[in-house]
Amino acid sequence: MVNLRDEFVSTVIEPFIHAYAKGITPNPCILCNKNIKFPYLLKIAHERGADYIATGHYARVEHCSPEAQNRKASELPHFRTSVLKKGIDLKKDQSYVLYVLTPELLDRLLLPLGEKRKEEVRQMARERNLSAARRPESQEICFIEDRYYFRFVEELTGETKGPMIDIETGKTLGQHRGIHLYTPGQRKRLGVATGKPLYVVRIDAKSNTVYVGPREAALAREFSVDEVNWLIPPPTGTQVFRAMVKIRSTMRDEPATLHVLDHNRVKVVYDEPQWAPAPGQAAVFYEGDVVIGGGVIQ
Repeated sequence: MVNLRDEFVSTVIEPFIHAYAKGITPNPCILCNKNIKFPYLLKIAHERGADYIATGHYARVEHCSPEAQNRKASELPHFRTSVLKKGIDLKKDQSYVLYVLTPELLDRLLLPLGEKRKEEVRQMARERNLSAARRPESQEICFIEDRYYFRFVEELTGETKGPMIDIETGKTLGQHRGIHLYTPGQRKRLGVATGKPLYVVRIDAKSNTVYVGPREAALAREFSVDEVNWLIPPPTGTQVFRAMVKIRSTMRDEPATLHVLDHNRVKVVYDEPQWAPAPGQAAVFYEGDVVIGGGVIQ
């Protein structure tokens, strides 16, 4: 057991709060995987002389030989020694939150649940009388006991009201209760009534404004992605390539064209408009079931 309270506060909780205060929707699980869980597991493994680390994520790591590497390259030939893949149980697949790992870390990582379905694992736990067999599903934020995370943010940032504007007419419909309460695509708890369904379309932190509009206004076909982490870099000189892209952990990946702006930035252009890409969330790139990389939606 290792006490990482201070590191967790500075690299997960504080960025989480600052993001919401800026009208951005962060993903604390990805921040934790990047800054806490995997780096420190690897550090401890090194100190103990262990060859591998293992976690219970529903994803797969394929450790390839150099010969297999060449056969699997196809259009993206720079496969590393190890590749990250979706889990067999696609309903529980967690490869989306693991895109931030480094290729070097993948070489030392085992994911034994990736080849199994959740119910199989539950049954294995029941047969061994493990408490985890009875543990309920959890998709909440681990460091906030109250499922209404915004109360946690308000305690630290305060409540700052501002205008809520119809993006089509430019009319002010009312006052929002703080931009940390809203995210693109949100329909419930808007606090205004117009007789028609409205959705959050955009949040402007500088002017403290929330823009709302009809459902189609929340669709977007293209956006930029920064802080890209490549697990399989595109071939040198490649400026444009095709991939499947996922912008929420619970949604399907959809076909898109990726325009490489530089090593850390990509423009994603979907074949069809997608529902409410949220700044601060991750866009993860796939070729088949292999994770190519990903970054933060701007």
